[in-house]
Amino acid sequence: MAYEREQAIREFRRWSAGYDRSILQKLLFGPAHRAMIARIQHHFGDRPTSILDVGCGTGVFATLIRGILPRATVWGVDLVADMLAGGRERWRALGGRAAPIQADSERLPFPAGVFDVVACANSFHHYPHQERAVAEMHRVLKPGGKLLLVDGYRDIPWGWFIYDLCVAAIEGDVRHVSARGARDLLDQAGFVNVNQNVHGMLAPFLLTEGAADPPAGLRVPRFRDAVAAAAPG
Repeated sequence: MAYEREQAIREFRRWSAGYDRSILQKLLFGPAHRAMIARIQHHFGDRPTSILDVGCGTGVFATLIRGILPRATVWGVDLVADMLAGGRERWRALGGRAAPIQADSERLPFPAGVFDVVACANSFHHYPHQERAVAEMHRVLKPGGKLLLVDGYRDIPWGWFIYDLCVAAIEGDVRHVSARGARDLLDQAGFVNVNQNVHGMLAPFLLTEGAADPPAGLRVPRFRDAVAAAAPG
């Protein structure tokens, strides 16, 4: 049975009330977030950087980014309004340098070529059409911009047991792609210089990174113009 958008919405609505208190914040989400920020720092240092957090939830990752990279501007998108509402105070505290939008990863509400980084941490297995989501991530990146994609690493016996058996038993027909599957998705979307690293032991995760290589002649809007175009009317 194929995993559907409505299943993802139900799952994250159910989870939204206790999301910030989940043990996974320490076991998986926190380590994944720190690994992604280390890669952002590697590529961009402390320069002003525009970052899109796909599947942003309650804004935990956005808060961490702003604490470590204060010159970054973070936009978050999440399919489920309950998750965004759960982080209302956090988003308010971040002020004008971070903002959430309710949107679908398959139809990101931004013009092409506006972000330096697209990050997606630990939600990708819930996306029913993963190839469409990756294509959208590619579309909104600037030339040479970076995609950082993290999800559970299921290519070893322990990871297979956690993600393909235990997580799937709880969350339904979710799909943790293999390392090869993740590379194929990025290749098909037009990413170049794809590399991967496995992190963690108790809750292993895979960080897949690629650079956007858009068609020649693409006009790249300024970030503030993209924000104005995407802002709710």
